[in-house]
Amino acid sequence: MTTAFITLGLFDILDILLVAFLLYQVYMLTRGTVAINIFVGLFLFYLIWLFVTALNMELLSNILGKFIGVGVIALLIVFQQEVRRFLLLVGSRYNISQKFTLDNWFSFEEVGVKEEEVVSIVAACENMSNTKTGALIVITKRTDLFSFAETGQILKARISSSLLESIFFKNSPLHDGALIIANNRIVAARCILPVTDSSNIPGSLGLRHRAAIGMSQATDSHVIIVSEETGNISYIMGGKIKVRITTAELRTFLEGDFSGFIV
Repeated sequence: MTTAFITLGLFDILDILLVAFLLYQVYMLTRGTVAINIFVGLFLFYLIWLFVTALNMELLSNILGKFIGVGVIALLIVFQQEVRRFLLLVGSRYNISQKFTLDNWFSFEEVGVKEEEVVSIVAACENMSNTKTGALIVITKRTDLFSFAETGQILKARISSSLLESIFFKNSPLHDGALIIANNRIVAARCILPVTDSSNIPGSLGLRHRAAIGMSQATDSHVIIVSEETGNISYIMGGKIKVRITTAELRTFLEGDFSGFIV
């Protein structure tokens, strides 16, 4: 009587699927960054350890095993930004209470901006595009951005096209940095954003674009950019960017229709 060399049960299949899903998520988080090379290197290191262990090469196996033993800590250190990004996205997407607010300025009850504010933002971006005035506008979705807002000047002001243009006017003390919008209000200006480490960004895009992409990767916010060099308007969400959009496209995106969004 012979038995199968490998037996697979329901939980074995589930185990394989879960591991495959986790590896895929790690790949998606590190894709396009220098971290993907580190991840591949660690994976090859693990395969070598399995190989020498199978060959009963005790000395080399013990040496490599010591590194494997602290592998989790090493991964947390190496991929700290990716792990933080993943936890932020999971926490904001599956937030049950949805009550983590500060002075009601980051309430999760309202997502995006209302029609009146959309008109003001589009008008301001159009005027700044015509005058080649650089702008960086972050719109909060569900992630609490107060930690980023407090790096700048807290405003808590109503949205208007004239105020947006005044803030980003080149001689304004608040023009350098990002403006954060939450709950249909301008929460803060001159804010510092995290810069992406992605290597897939075209060289024609400057530091303002890299900061916008980094912010959209670290949080679920959407970001608008007006280029100071060309006057082009760009829209970023989830680390994906659409450049040289029209004001009509900008309004469509702000209204929540992303059917025409191109990576």
